[in-house]
Amino acid sequence: MLTDLRYGLRLLLRSPGFSLVAILALAIGIGANTAIFSVVNTLLLEKLPYADADRLAIVWEHNLPRDRRNNVVSPGNFIHWREMNQVFQDIAAVGMTFNVTLTGDGEPEELPMQLVSAQFFPIVGVQPGMGRWFTMEEDRPRSRVAVISDRLWRRRFGADPNMLQRLITIQGNPYNVVGVMPPGFSFLDKRVELWLPVGFPAEARTPRGRWISVVGRLKPGVSLNQADADMKRVAGDLTQRFPDFNTGWTARVIGLREQLTGDVKPALFVLLGAVAFVLLIACANVANLLLARATARQRELAVRAALGAGRARLVRQLAAESLVLATAGGAAGLLLAWWALHFLRVVASEQLPVQRLEAVGIDGRVLLFTAAASLLSGLVFGIVPALSAAGSALTDALKEGGRTGSGARGKRARSAFVVIEIALALVLLVGAGLMVRSFARLLDVNPGFDPERTVTMRLNLPGVRYDADAKSTQFFERLFTGIDALPGVRAAGGISFLPLAGLGSATSYVPVGLPAPPRGQEPVADVRVIDHNYLSAMGIPLLRGRLFNPLDENDARNHVVVNDTLARKHWPNEDPIGKKVKISWSDDREDEIIGVVGDVRYTSLDAAARPTTYWPYRRNVYGTMTIAVRTSGDASQVVNSIVSLVRQQDPLLAVSDIQTMDEVMAESVAQRRLTTMLLGIFAAAALLLAAVGIYGVIAYSVTQRFQEIGIRIALGAQNSHVLGMIVGQAAWLAAAGIALGAAGAFLLTRLMAGLLFEVEPTDPVTFAAVALVLGGVALLASYVPGRRAMRVDPVVALRAE
Repeated sequence: MLTDLRYGLRLLLRSPGFSLVAILALAIGIGANTAIFSVVNTLLLEKLPYADADRLAIVWEHNLPRDRRNNVVSPGNFIHWREMNQVFQDIAAVGMTFNVTLTGDGEPEELPMQLVSAQFFPIVGVQPGMGRWFTMEEDRPRSRVAVISDRLWRRRFGADPNMLQRLITIQGNPYNVVGVMPPGFSFLDKRVELWLPVGFPAEARTPRGRWISVVGRLKPGVSLNQADADMKRVAGDLTQRFPDFNTGWTARVIGLREQLTGDVKPALFVLLGAVAFVLLIACANVANLLLARATARQRELAVRAALGAGRARLVRQLAAESLVLATAGGAAGLLLAWWALHFLRVVASEQLPVQRLEAVGIDGRVLLFTAAASLLSGLVFGIVPALSAAGSALTDALKEGGRTGSGARGKRARSAFVVIEIALALVLLVGAGLMVRSFARLLDVNPGFDPERTVTMRLNLPGVRYDADAKSTQFFERLFTGIDALPGVRAAGGISFLPLAGLGSATSYVPVGLPAPPRGQEPVADVRVIDHNYLSAMGIPLLRGRLFNPLDENDARNHVVVNDTLARKHWPNEDPIGKKVKISWSDDREDEIIGVVGDVRYTSLDAAARPTTYWPYRRNVYGTMTIAVRTSGDASQVVNSIVSLVRQQDPLLAVSDIQTMDEVMAESVAQRRLTTMLLGIFAAAALLLAAVGIYGVIAYSVTQRFQEIGIRIALGAQNSHVLGMIVGQAAWLAAAGIALGAAGAFLLTRLMAGLLFEVEPTDPVTFAAVALVLGGVALLASYVPGRRAMRVDPVVALRAE
């Protein structure tokens, strides 16, 4: 076998053109498979970096009327869940990611932070790299202890070994750092760099408001289904105890891995299927090359057979050559995968909120996968050529010009491989076409605002220095007065939660004067607090009525602006101006509608606009606001001036998340864009490989039919007839492949339904366009061999015969 391998290596070195084409095809297929498998391995197969991670589960509240399955939890419900459940060893609260300002030791900086209960760290079971966790005694209101991330410790504090003796200033208050988590630690949100005790007060036992996540560790032997059933029982008991708050709600338990990968799993499976198709196409391509090469080597194989080599010996020799080729392709593919994963870690992971994406790499399991893929590929593309070449009547090949049945068998095999290539390529191209059309439809969605020449930035006012609503209101009044005076500024304003930025607030409401809905089925509206000329700055149109007037004190007491969806939902044939709604917030007052504005898609571009209410900033003062500024020119030109205005008022404020609205929109669709781009790249590779395969088969066919073509020309065949004969052969192969591929695509693209937006998996336009493109590429690939056939000299051909 070693002799065969050495001989196979020498043959590859003597045919650099053949070897380069074959290795490149395999490198593309194996490299793509290795890269995607690395992602699947890290996200779906590797053990999560928590103690006994299989027993960790996330518990959500499930809103039944709206079928909102993963809703954040009320702290009051969490407290009762902890006492009443029978399936968890313990459960812990993990707050939504909020931003706080860190001052001292450099420029003010805004940090993503999670409020967690003391049970959180013991439940996830990850020991601090330095120091300790919170204690139960420290999990109380106004506790001043903090745990920081390794990333923050190194970046901000220079990996100070005395960090546990230092105080840090968060939101204007001193905090004692009691622990530093190990490198890479995160939970639910990989951006978080700071953990503080949540410290629920005694009155939190009465459920009110929903804003936390809940993680629990299952008792030994308890399944997720059992836990889900028990938590639904607990939720039912709490509905009886707190009917006003909990009617229409239940609990839902899902495993931690499903929580972390549920959104990306369908896309990963589609990409994994796509790269498997690319590898199969590459194998078919290389098999065709080997078939042609084996036919050209028939005299050599015949001599070996005449000298006593049996069929098994010849098959082993050819298989060894395929193995050498597959090994070289696997090594090149591994290098290609390493480069792709480096790009994924450095660039893509920063733009995507996928947990642990930055940890994707090549480990032992991935290396084993690559080796197995290479070996399997060698068998796939090597076995048919080897059997075909070694199974023919080799003694006839010793005769000059001898014709054997192997030519026909080789031709059938090569044609079959090309048909398979075209079929697989069509499936991939249809999938990519559907994703491209879906993504284009998504980008065409009207978000409800005009992103052009608009820049945004977030400000967080610490409660220590802004302990009265009047201070916060005066700060923003002075800031917007200064921004309005800047050259090029057309409008400026602020909002509590920026569209497409991930966070938001919502609550139930009741239209006054209309029949009251059943308890637990009240309509729900997004709630946004706006300041100054925010709606104008975002280009959100006023449809009816008026906007808030800062000089009208009544606006800040009982007036509200609503969006068109809310108005049409309750008063479709009436003027909503003057109507009243009672919004379930901090009081029971009725708000009069003074204006109706256009719909805005706050959560995502593929989610319909929801009923939305707007309050003026003086009505509900938020500590964190996002500033939006529309300019007449390049929006980024005013950023430095705005930052200077902020620092003039308060040098300890951090100005963070400075982005244009175009960048905000691009970030909101980053995951879809990456999936579409990758699928498009794989489809393009499949199309290229299929074109190369068609060209190779037709070119080889022209070579084999050299004498036949010469005779046809000698008997008077026109060039157009010869070209038509060669191109027609490609057309038949393409037609067979397209028919087979269309049937496969019709079945397989249904699995992509969850990834598409306003495009059906069986979209006829996409199928027809892909079929035309693939057919055109097939004809184009056969045109060059056809032109060469037209130039065959019949005298030379007949003399050779």
